[in-house]
Amino acid sequence: MDVTIRDAVEADAETLGSIVDLPADALRNVVHDRTVRLAVADESAAGPNADVAEGNEEAVLGFVAFDVRDGTVHVTQLAGDEGVAERLLAEPIRFAVNEGFDVEYVVTRSDEDAEAAARAAGFDPVGPGPRFDGEPTTRYRFRPNGD
Repeated sequence: MDVTIRDAVEADAETLGSIVDLPADALRNVVHDRTVRLAVADESAAGPNADVAEGNEEAVLGFVAFDVRDGTVHVTQLAGDEGVAERLLAEPIRFAVNEGFDVEYVVTRSDEDAEAAARAAGFDPVGPGPRFDGEPTTRYRFRPNGD
């Protein structure tokens, strides 16, 4: 399946909230306060019967939210299976490379797709992170200059 990456807009908040099981209002704030990119199924790669599908809603496969603080790009949310998550991580990496920043991402240890995507995207584990709802995390860092 082909994937297209696009900017999220306020109208996407309900869909994003359902993906990560959070209220739409919380995701609306994320869309306003951070850079948010969506991975959507590329409709141009659909089969011959695509025109008979019900509705015109695009299939959202995942999303990434990130912001910049103190010269580091921080991935604050990532959702999607391993392949989609890896594609989405390319967005904050691209921004960081252009600006000369590192990228940091904190992943719960139970999120195997996110850990695999981080490693595949070139992130290195750099130690433990804070606990999220009592769950241990690992802090990952991507350094554009390889240091």
